[in-house]
Amino acid sequence: MTEPADEGFWASVRTELVARQGLLLEETYIVNATRRHRLTTENLNAVRAGLGPRALVTVWPDLQPYVGAVLTALPSEWHIEFVREAKDGTIQDVTVDEIQHQELAALMADARAARALPLSTDERTPLFQAVPPDSDGVLRARW
Repeated sequence: MTEPADEGFWASVRTELVARQGLLLEETYIVNATRRHRLTTENLNAVRAGLGPRALVTVWPDLQPYVGAVLTALPSEWHIEFVREAKDGTIQDVTVDEIQHQELAALMADARAARALPLSTDERTPLFQAVPPDSDGVLRARW
């Protein structure tokens, strides 16, 4: 069941944001098309206002500034989505497995923050996930 990204949802996000000092918001506006935003208390309202209609909003812990530690923490066998923030502030992702470890290390060389997200639906446990209702307050999108 899809939850609405209503005022209660955003209040929970804001509370978590204050506690953690940052979050990663994944905006899926169509299947297999996402944008990511690093949330702060200062930009939360602007990011929220810019979300696409009926987008699936998934909130994760923030990217980690110690990229090497993220790489080191990977298990011996993995298939993940690796999200990184480049020095210019753009956020990109790549899906990789343990065979591509060298390529991943090279890709991460200029990253200023990163996070590994599991691909398996059983292992994907975001902090929050919801869909904004339409302007009339009705939740029509079903993800």
